[in-house]
Amino acid sequence: MLKKSLFSKGKNDDLYHVIHKVPYGDSPYVKAKHAQLVDKDPETAITLFWKAINVGDKVDSALKDMAVVMKQLDRAEEAIEAIKSFRHLCSKHSQESLDNVLIDLYKKCGRVEEQIELLKRKLRLIYQGGAFNGKPTKTARSHGKKFQVSVKQESARLLGNLGWAYMQKTNYMMAEVVFKKAQMIDSDANKACNLVLCLIKQSRFEEASLILDDVVQGKINGSSDSKSRKRANELLEELNDKIPQQEFSVDLLGLDDGLMKGLDQVLNAFGGSNRSKRLPIFEEISSFRDQLAC
Repeated sequence: MLKKSLFSKGKNDDLYHVIHKVPYGDSPYVKAKHAQLVDKDPETAITLFWKAINVGDKVDSALKDMAVVMKQLDRAEEAIEAIKSFRHLCSKHSQESLDNVLIDLYKKCGRVEEQIELLKRKLRLIYQGGAFNGKPTKTARSHGKKFQVSVKQESARLLGNLGWAYMQKTNYMMAEVVFKKAQMIDSDANKACNLVLCLIKQSRFEEASLILDDVVQGKINGSSDSKSRKRANELLEELNDKIPQQEFSVDLLGLDDGLMKGLDQVLNAFGGSNRSKRLPIFEEISSFRDQLAC
């Protein structure tokens, strides 16, 4: 009878940990996760995460989780400083995930320049062959589910984020180049819509309309997603409002032949095989930086 009772207790404990997604044990990190996920007490969780970091208890996870909780409490600036100060205590394998958290924090704080530099650094790591520990794929996690991400997909994702960061700086010409490169590598409806918006900002409505048609007609991966459909319809309404009011010509857009040729050369340089480990975006863009500046 006692054996059966102990078995039932053990089974219930297992179920508890599965439901609440908390690890086993009584360490500072475990207590922090319990405060975060079960008690819903983020302030106590942060205190316990700090304690875990100070005593060397699962420092990689404690630092990352603490930064995420700080962001939720609008303490993103503090989270940035924490990562910068203590990431040297973390393993080499955790640095990539810490960079991903930093990018989100920079975005939250509006620190666009630092976001751009970090995105470039991550892209350089890819084209130098140093990402994913030299493997073609890595295991990622989203909403509790694991899935495989390829170097190709990660490159396109980072380029998409870089393009959006340039959009925040109203550097639409640079954003266009980056978005187009991202679409060449791994196209999807979200990046297509970002490119459409980028072209609208440059008053290039006919080009934007052609790309948007592909999304509306379901020709691009992810077009059937409800968020993508909603955004495509919003952009379509915006285009319909603008197109009748504009005449389309290079003179109206204020783009000289040299600039257009420069963009063509950049995009032609990006048209090579995606199998190469190197993504020459930085070298190629830098050659035309003066032309691309608006």
